[in-house]
Amino acid sequence: MDPTLDGDWDTEAHWSRTNLSEAMPDVLTPLSWTVWQPVFERSMRRGFVAIGALSRREAALPTQQHQAMYAIFHGRAAAKVEFLGAMGDRLPGTSGAAIAEQFFGALPDDFVSRSTWHRLPVIAWRFPAAMTTSPRRVRGVRANTAAWWTRLSGAVDGLDLPAAQWFWREALGHFEAAFASHIVVMLACVQPAFDQLLRLAAASGQPELAAKMTAGQGSHVEVAMIEDLWAVSRGQRSLDAFLAAHGYHGPREGEISARVWREDPRPVQSLVDQYRRALDSESPTEVARARNGEAEIARRTVLSALPWSRRLAGSTVLAAAEKYLGLRGVGKAAFTQALDGCRMIARRIGVHLADSGSLTDPEDIFLLTAAEVAGCPAVHPLHEVVEVRRAERARCQAVSLPISWRGRPVPIPVAEECADSSATLLSGVGASPGIVKGPVRVVTDPDCDDLEPGDILVAPFTDPSWAAIMFVSAGLIVEIGGPLSHAAVVARELGIPCVMAIAGATRRLRTGDICRIDGHTGTVEVLQRATAGL
Repeated sequence: MDPTLDGDWDTEAHWSRTNLSEAMPDVLTPLSWTVWQPVFERSMRRGFVAIGALSRREAALPTQQHQAMYAIFHGRAAAKVEFLGAMGDRLPGTSGAAIAEQFFGALPDDFVSRSTWHRLPVIAWRFPAAMTTSPRRVRGVRANTAAWWTRLSGAVDGLDLPAAQWFWREALGHFEAAFASHIVVMLACVQPAFDQLLRLAAASGQPELAAKMTAGQGSHVEVAMIEDLWAVSRGQRSLDAFLAAHGYHGPREGEISARVWREDPRPVQSLVDQYRRALDSESPTEVARARNGEAEIARRTVLSALPWSRRLAGSTVLAAAEKYLGLRGVGKAAFTQALDGCRMIARRIGVHLADSGSLTDPEDIFLLTAAEVAGCPAVHPLHEVVEVRRAERARCQAVSLPISWRGRPVPIPVAEECADSSATLLSGVGASPGIVKGPVRVVTDPDCDDLEPGDILVAPFTDPSWAAIMFVSAGLIVEIGGPLSHAAVVARELGIPCVMAIAGATRRLRTGDICRIDGHTGTVEVLQRATAGL
């Protein structure tokens, strides 16, 4: 097996793809993995240092591959649950067992969790500092990244190979800075604020109101994108202006070889046509107004249900949620845009290497590693290594993996994979409240242009490019993720019932099935199966 798509990982550890499939979808190219892995590894460790859970000595990058907290198996990225569990055992308000249960759905019998307080003095000092400084930092990185991406977009086509390779190294630095700021703000601000909001709703005796209270909390970048797309459909904004602002999004945008909207705007044009057919009363502004009203009622209801002695603390929690929850989208937009900068430079380098004969096709650049892209001379035959990696990636694409496992996963040939389609009640995680009944449409690519109003969208995962298609759906069912996953956050903002973590949903449900989904209880009831062959 090519070590760029697998390796010598810890065979005693529990591994999970749950929180990574959204950022790094499907089978990665070697270039994607070698860009993502060191950034992920360093950023997570530094993030835990920033909040005090990890010492600087412990944060040093591992010298051996099996010590890494992020790994790749058959081309799929996975996280070591033991490492994240150890951080949970050190943090107040959670535990390693709770984190493992979040990843696996139930605590594995052989998972060891031992809470410890030895880092609490350091956490008590560093956590407030990170909470204070990280919002300003992530906004600054976002603004800096956007300005850099705009400059690069206008200059990349004129870069010769040495200049492009210099900009490649600079782009990797932008990506790491953006991702690191995102991780710190998530650990110090977003996740704690969300957890406190859940506890507040539970303390009021009305936990079902927690999801409603998250709507309208701060500025959500992806909702702004939907509003801009609506403006294009109404002739209030040009398509070029939309792409200049949001063109770094696109299908599978976490994979560096993917083609995003600035390169192929056809999906955007299809969405504009769909939006154009909608009534003005269905605009994002009207949806937001309704959601904000519902959220305000939910907040007042929760506060009024608390004893007088706890209402001040409750108001503080709501203020923190308003201040911090929207930062998730800010950080994600920054690192997604930085990754697109890497994408456009990689394609430029691919053109040079193909012109010199080093590569057969410019797209073969994505079968190289980040180090090879940075240092490959103009004339250096790469055809043999490219063909080896192409064949290995094809072998990875021919198998599927479970979501979580211990040691090494057992791959299942895609041709032999099957899912139980006889079940009529599926259970997952309720992520956005509401009940809706209608036909489902299974979609594996957000380029889909045949989603009809009233359809319930069924997807393997979502990323920001899905937000625009989510707007025209009546409900959402997603295979992977939890309450702070992309789909859940956007669904709550749009007022769409959403159920996450329905394993195998895209195979267990068929387009045309009539389903009833409950975004509070996390259930999907199949009321009528589609006619065979539909």
